[in-house]
Amino acid sequence: MTTPWLHIIGIGEEGMAGLTPASRAVLEAAEVVIGGDRHHSLAPDLTAERIAWPSPFDALIDQLRALRGRRVVVLATGDPLWYSVGARIARAMDPAEITFHPQVSAFQHAAARMGWSMADSAQLTVHGRAVEQVIPFIAPDARLLILTTGSETPAQVADILVDRGYGASKVTVLAAMGGAHEARFDGTAEAWAHEVPAFNTMAVACIPTAGAAILPLTGLPDDCFVSDGTMTKQEVRAATMAKLMPMRGALLWDVGCGCGSVAVEWMRGARDALAIGIEPRADRRDLAARNAIVLGAPKLELRAGKVPEALADLPVPDAVFIGGGLSRETVEASLGALKPFGRLVANAVTIESESLLVQMQKTYGGELVKIAVSRAGQLGGASGPSGWRPSMAVTQWSLIKR
Repeated sequence: MTTPWLHIIGIGEEGMAGLTPASRAVLEAAEVVIGGDRHHSLAPDLTAERIAWPSPFDALIDQLRALRGRRVVVLATGDPLWYSVGARIARAMDPAEITFHPQVSAFQHAAARMGWSMADSAQLTVHGRAVEQVIPFIAPDARLLILTTGSETPAQVADILVDRGYGASKVTVLAAMGGAHEARFDGTAEAWAHEVPAFNTMAVACIPTAGAAILPLTGLPDDCFVSDGTMTKQEVRAATMAKLMPMRGALLWDVGCGCGSVAVEWMRGARDALAIGIEPRADRRDLAARNAIVLGAPKLELRAGKVPEALADLPVPDAVFIGGGLSRETVEASLGALKPFGRLVANAVTIESESLLVQMQKTYGGELVKIAVSRAGQLGGASGPSGWRPSMAVTQWSLIKR
């Protein structure tokens, strides 16, 4: 039976006084304590060897493995398993070697200060991440608790709110919660002008004004995207997303991603979902990158190349969408790479590509559907009668790998 030798202790602004007796005893008995400068300052008067966070931070795992057999404590802020270092360590090491000592998290402190139900708010982090990640969560009456990167983050979030028609949103920044120097700053997004401490947490109550962007996570209107006209249209995209089934942390290959509409919606559709867009044209990759930022999917990874060659050596996908570059070889490479229970969706508009999908369905199974969409509009000019304008029909083949 493995004996835990590594302790990951959450510590708050109260320092040692805020720890449980058991956690304090472990910390005081440690031979090695690892943490940031702030963590070390919250736990003075220890006899242990002190080590600062390594640079690059990924070197921490190797550093910890080299200390196996000694009494080691890693200090983290609040709850070590909630957007914190503990989760990274737990993924890389045997959890049986680790004991976690959680403290009240910044989210819990902030919710208590605001009088908000945790269950009715979204807990987000932009700490060390692109601030645009908050965009998909902005909606009427939404409540957001956000871990920030630094003193500049609240103003950046406020600008995003204003740009989307949520300038009236109430913004509160909380710093040093639970400590002697706790501070609070209140305002609105459109009038935000506070200078705040670098270590802070935001609370945002989203309030739309006239003209605010009211958008779904998936099935976005076509005019949300910049494109050259070649893209998966809204209704077809919604049906495509239903078959791809975005899931938390899952990876999509978007083959022939064009302006990135499917990849962006996949990433909006589930927490921490990732996508790799393969697109041979540089101008379309530029469009996809712009859409990813504006629509809240800044982690979209774009790669040049033609399929199926460009699919070699990519991380194993949970789902594959083939919107361009359709061929038997691309289908076979995608199916071979998919994880069990992975989803593949391919769309076609030409007779030749439709014929290939029919063959693929006969060979591999799955569902074959034709999607035809018509939009109401004026015929013969603005004063003419109204009628239906059909779009090109799309043949869609989808399957789940068993």
